[in-house]
Amino acid sequence: MPYRVSVVVRTKNRPALLGRALEDIASQSFGEAEVMVVNDGGVRGEVDAVVRSSSIADRVSVIDTVAPGGRCAAANLGVRSTSAEYIVLHDDDDLWHPDFLAKTVALLDASPQDAGVMVATEILEEELRDGEWVETARMPYWAGLTHVDFTSLLEINRAVPISFVYRRAVHDELGGYDESLETVEDWEFYLRLTARHPVAFLGGVPLAYWMHRPAAEGADGNSMFELQGAHARDDLAVRDRELTRWVRENGPGLPLYIALVEKNLRAEMERQHQELLAALSRRDEDLAREIYARHPVWRRLRRLRRRK
Repeated sequence: MPYRVSVVVRTKNRPALLGRALEDIASQSFGEAEVMVVNDGGVRGEVDAVVRSSSIADRVSVIDTVAPGGRCAAANLGVRSTSAEYIVLHDDDDLWHPDFLAKTVALLDASPQDAGVMVATEILEEELRDGEWVETARMPYWAGLTHVDFTSLLEINRAVPISFVYRRAVHDELGGYDESLETVEDWEFYLRLTARHPVAFLGGVPLAYWMHRPAAEGADGNSMFELQGAHARDDLAVRDRELTRWVRENGPGLPLYIALVEKNLRAEMERQHQELLAALSRRDEDLAREIYARHPVWRRLRRLRRRK
């Protein structure tokens, strides 16, 4: 029988994490999923060895990116190399609740109007101790989140790949991930997606775990920490590109007006800030005078200062 879900796993020279990711997929209560491991320039022999030793080796395939590769190219290659109705990216360092696929697939099956589904997510921090990754902290990612839509994504990304299952047809329609970007490719894809189609949100118990390793460097590091500068650069590049595209089609009138409103708002905030500082200074002076006037010790000190 054909698989319902294609799980694309991007990896590069992290055999231990890849092995953990494959066993995480194997532990899913939903078993109708194929796995495409995309080796993005890493040692192929290590990847093959990990796959052979996994408990789901019979439904795992491996493919290599062509240089220069990269996160976006790896994601697109993985999707193109699979055929299931639903797509999800499971990077080699992230994890799922055992019911992640079962619940997301059930929701999409029951909601044909939705292009995909995002789930409540937790951030899990971990560090390497005696050769094992040990959880050190966990916290909600966007606590209280009830939906993800185009408007909320305009400000900042509110979902990560491990938390999002979507219909393959949408990926084909949108043209895949933007390979001109080194980072933020998921956010840029979500913007294009939610501008055209609704996306469901499954709240409650977190079903996806975005793993953070703040102290790790090199191959074991997180792109979130290792590529902070690239995130800021690519975020700005996406915004600038879309704004200039809008201006070419509509003229600069609205952006110019928004820039003026922002300038005036900043000036007003600075004025209020200075007024607040002045008021605090006056209050401190009044308080000091009150202390000097009412407290006998301070009155004596004041007299002594005057005599000197």
